[in-house]
Amino acid sequence: MTAAALYESTITHVRAAPVRNVFRYRSCLWLADLDALPRRLRGVGDRADLDRYLAGHGLAADRILMLAHAKTFGYVFNPLTVFWCLREGGLICAVAEVRNTYGGAHRHLLEPGRNETPKELYVSPFNKVEGFYRLSLPIPDERLALTVTLHRDGHPPFAASVRGRRVPYGRAGRIRMAARYPLAPMVTRLRIQRQGVGLYLRGLRVVSREAGR
Repeated sequence: MTAAALYESTITHVRAAPVRNVFRYRSCLWLADLDALPRRLRGVGDRADLDRYLAGHGLAADRILMLAHAKTFGYVFNPLTVFWCLREGGLICAVAEVRNTYGGAHRHLLEPGRNETPKELYVSPFNKVEGFYRLSLPIPDERLALTVTLHRDGHPPFAASVRGRRVPYGRAGRIRMAARYPLAPMVTRLRIQRQGVGLYLRGLRVVSREAGR
């Protein structure tokens, strides 16, 4: 693959319980090698930091690909950043980094054949830190197709998906995506917060961060 790729994507959140709520929005995500990050992705992911994290799990990668929003005017917010860690041309693990709007973050490591991981981070003010995630994170090619489903008490109360198509990375493609999604990370955060307000007005009870654990 080239040094970087762009994916025009649709991101969908589906809340099944205790009330049903669906919202989706379009955005642009970047896929890049941590050893050759475009300027707008510098600081979004750090190769040395990921190497230390992998070493803590007894792993080492020759190459790491990252999927994320790029910076806009120096700002970035990524609810989910995915790292694909490769060695000798094969996948040794995927790392899903989840962030909340309160500044918290947690990494989930998934080795081949494993697609479940406990929920460890207070993400939504309406969900306790209980249950586990089931993730489908294939390395993107011409298409991007990621799914994260929260399972708790025998059913999935929440699921998120990212579906996209690769667009030309040349200068014209970057200008077109910048024009369509000029404030992508900022708008993403505002959309999530606006949905939270709407759910609160519909009667969902807020679970404090302390009680959520």
